[in-house]
Amino acid sequence: MNSANGSSMDVDGQEKQTVWTPQDDQVRRAQSEPYQTLPKYTVGYVYSAEMLLHSSLHGHPEQPERITRIRKAFQDSKLLSKMKEIQIRPVYRNEALLVHSQEHWDKVLAIQAMTEQEIIDSESYYESLSLFVMNGTTRAARLSCGGVIEACLSVAQGRFQKSFAIVRPPGHHAEPDEHMGFCFFNNVAVAAKVVQLQTQIKRVLILDWDVHHGNGTQRAFNDDPSVLYISLHRYERGQFYPCGPFGGLESCGEGPGLGYSVNIPWPTKGMTDADYIHAFQRIVMPIALEFAPELVIISAGFDAAEGDDLGECHVTPAGYAHMTHMLSGLAGGKLVVALEGGYNLDSISNSALAVAQTLLGEAPMELPPMVASEAGTETVWQVALEQSKYWKSVNPKACEPREDVDEISFSIPEILKGHRQHFLYSQYRMLQVPLLPAYEERYGSQVMCTSDLLENKTIVMFVHEFGNLRAELDGKPVCDVNLEHSYLIDFSKELIAWVRAEEYALVDVNMFPRPFSTTPLPVNMRSKTTIENPGRDLLVYLWDNYIQLSNAQRIVLIGHGQGCQTLMDLFQKRPANMIKYVDLVVQVVGTTKIPLIPKDSNDLRAWYSKNSIVIVHPEHPAFAPEGKILKRHGRVMKIDEVKPIKTMIKALPMIRDYVKQTLVPPA
Repeated sequence: MNSANGSSMDVDGQEKQTVWTPQDDQVRRAQSEPYQTLPKYTVGYVYSAEMLLHSSLHGHPEQPERITRIRKAFQDSKLLSKMKEIQIRPVYRNEALLVHSQEHWDKVLAIQAMTEQEIIDSESYYESLSLFVMNGTTRAARLSCGGVIEACLSVAQGRFQKSFAIVRPPGHHAEPDEHMGFCFFNNVAVAAKVVQLQTQIKRVLILDWDVHHGNGTQRAFNDDPSVLYISLHRYERGQFYPCGPFGGLESCGEGPGLGYSVNIPWPTKGMTDADYIHAFQRIVMPIALEFAPELVIISAGFDAAEGDDLGECHVTPAGYAHMTHMLSGLAGGKLVVALEGGYNLDSISNSALAVAQTLLGEAPMELPPMVASEAGTETVWQVALEQSKYWKSVNPKACEPREDVDEISFSIPEILKGHRQHFLYSQYRMLQVPLLPAYEERYGSQVMCTSDLLENKTIVMFVHEFGNLRAELDGKPVCDVNLEHSYLIDFSKELIAWVRAEEYALVDVNMFPRPFSTTPLPVNMRSKTTIENPGRDLLVYLWDNYIQLSNAQRIVLIGHGQGCQTLMDLFQKRPANMIKYVDLVVQVVGTTKIPLIPKDSNDLRAWYSKNSIVIVHPEHPAFAPEGKILKRHGRVMKIDEVKPIKTMIKALPMIRDYVKQTLVPPA
């Protein structure tokens, strides 16, 4: 059976896959003709006019001219004669299902059968997902995804050194179960999965420089250590599309994939070549070299380009060329560029042209002298602090923003932590807990306890990140540091007064580390294959050497903000001890991500569900329509407080009541 374009079809309506052979590139010649050596192509490209069929009747930024202008720019600059066209084909169902659900596949396929009236009636629904559809959408989306697959396979299988997929619609917003943000199938994610399945290549780097976070791509590989996903994007505290905390710098993956998602979230518009090159030099390339990918795929959105009204940034064609040049040095030069966003036709064609010229071996255009912006250097430094937990090649000290007053200045977090230490000692005679040198360098003076720690029958351990300005400020345009931080200090006073009134022992653990440390952590605290996690290892050290050796018969653990996840890491390392000795866990999450009990421990999950309360902000993302509360989250409770920083204060009476109900005095 033949399809409309003449290709053969299976009886289930799915095209048969064609297999490339070396003979496909040979030219038959008459015996009388002299033999001519064929040109050796090292770069391939994918394009099809059928992808133009996806077009909005009302006008839309994601317009067909995006790819026609890029192809014309290549043609006018005589690049197409230096590149070999790769035959395009639609994505197959079994390929799409490597990333997407069956329901998602059915949804996209159903679009091609919609009547004109159904398209009109569904307009508002698709607009809510930032999409438009027509009968040609399904074909274009399948070709776009299949085109990226073929571009990747052609490089992975050694037919070309590099390739450029000039495709639309884009893909990096498409999640496993949902199409959104101009995207229907996640082209790059599906292609990476197919490459891993069909070739010897297993380690893949996906570098996403589209101005929007590739939520769908990160979601596809969030727990997969074989794919390193790095994204540079506008974030603006989660207010820039696709919105939410998933694109934040602390969103680093989960489970086995923890550390393999790297987000570089720009806090504002207007980022330049200098900011992007700085991020590449300090974060992207060090991590990429340590990961050592076997294939590099660029999710190449050009909406951060100078002139793009949606992105409002100022990356030039030369900037894109330099980033491409750096990435070309990885994976033995095996590099695929797959088009994502970019909505100014001049900007997208000029930027794509500069990238293609670099793929063909031309030297990038010279960049003028430049210095990264304050926002750029601050962001890169914060990312370095986070990623240094997972990658030894990331050096936060090298990323520290330089100031003229460095030698005579003190950081506000260190001043606040010093004040807290003085307050705990002078008011409650709390003492500093002795630590090993590696922990002392990171957390010295930040672990305090009451003098009766080893003798008291009841211990309360409070784990928090006091002094972490980024985590504690609530996003006001003008920040009154004294006002904001009085909240946590006031809460501490109330907590400690209550603990001492009840005659409990207290261990106060501030998990916000000093910025720079060189002493390695003790290897015996973790296996050789475990990612370095100093916060987790500190809690394990405190548990093994102090709390478990004490006379305590009743133990309460209280986490606040970022400290909640560190407590969860402790549970994962000492599950049997938690079940046996801990009476109650209180997690005051606020607006941060709700930590999850590991899937592989049914006993720990049952214990945590019964012996925990998890207090969250009423507008937490988990309560959004796309959110979900799981049993592994524990007993989740909302607290009626709109200001996240005050959640702990408002929750204190509830915490006291639960502790009193839980802790029955020993006989």
